[in-house]
Amino acid sequence: MRQLCVTLDAVIVAVTHDEPRILLVERRGRSPAIPSGPLDPDGDDTLTLGLRRLVTSQTGIEVTYVEQLYTFGDAGRTEDRATRDLGIGYVALTNEETTTSDARWVDAYTLFPWEDHRGGTPDVIPEVIAPALDRWAGRDGARRAREQITFGMGVAWDPIRVLERYELLFEAGLVEEAQGSSAARLGMSLAGDHRRIVATALGRLRGKLTYRPVIFEVMPDVFTLTQLQTTVEAIVGIRLHKQNFRRIVDRGELVEPTGELTAATGGRPAELFRFRSEVVAQRPRPGFPLPRPRQM
Repeated sequence: MRQLCVTLDAVIVAVTHDEPRILLVERRGRSPAIPSGPLDPDGDDTLTLGLRRLVTSQTGIEVTYVEQLYTFGDAGRTEDRATRDLGIGYVALTNEETTTSDARWVDAYTLFPWEDHRGGTPDVIPEVIAPALDRWAGRDGARRAREQITFGMGVAWDPIRVLERYELLFEAGLVEEAQGSSAARLGMSLAGDHRRIVATALGRLRGKLTYRPVIFEVMPDVFTLTQLQTTVEAIVGIRLHKQNFRRIVDRGELVEPTGELTAATGGRPAELFRFRSEVVAQRPRPGFPLPRPRQM
C-alpha cells in the first residue's frame, strides 16, 4: 500500500520593472521547482505556518500575503512509486527580494510565452501553437472549439483562462511535462506539475484583482498612477486604455493622493498616491473591473 505524503507548494509572485516574476528553487540535476516541501504534522500548527516555514528555509524570504489555491493530487505527481503525493498549493504576493543561492526570480512569461499580450498577439500563437493545435484537433469539432475559445481564435482573448490554455497544450503534447511528447516544447518547464500550479495561481490572480485589491500587495507604499497601471498590465498581460483605467481607479476610491510629487518618471513631475485601505470595509468588490484591452 502506498504511503500518503502531503506537500505544501508555493507560487510566489512579485512585479519588478513592469514584469511579473516567479520565485523558483534550483535543484541539482533536476528541473527547477517552486518552493515545496512536506508538511510537518507535529511542528506545523497550521498549513499556512508550515508554508511560511518552507518558503523561508528554501528561499531566505518571508511572505506576508498568502492564499490557498487548490489541492493537487493526480497520480504520478512524483517519480516515487512508493508514495502518493498530495500537494496543497498556495499563491503568495510580495516585492522581489534577495534570495538564497538556491533560489532565483524568473519572468513569469518565460513559463507561459503565449500569455503576454501587452505587445499584441505573441508570435508563438500563430507561428507555433495554432498550427500544432490544428494538427492535433484534426476534424474533431470539440477539440477545434476548445482551441478557438481558449486561445482567442476568432473570439475575444480571456486573460483568466491561463490554466485551461496550459492544460490544452499539455493534452496536445506541446509542453515538455507531457511525457513522451515529440512535438514542440513551449516555455520553460518545471518539476512535476509545478507549471500547472503556477498556471492556476496566475489565472486566480488575474481574476481576483478584478474584485479584490490584491495588486497593492506587490506595489510600493507610494506610487504614481502610471506605475499602478503598468503593474496591473504586467499581471493580466494586456495593455489598458489610460483614461478608462483612471476612471476605474477614481470610481473605486482605491487610492488617495499623498500631496507629494516625483520627478523619477523622467518627464514632468507626477503625483504620488497610496492605497486607501479603508476601501476593503467600504465596498463589496474593491478591485479593477478591467476595461477592454487597448487595440494595438
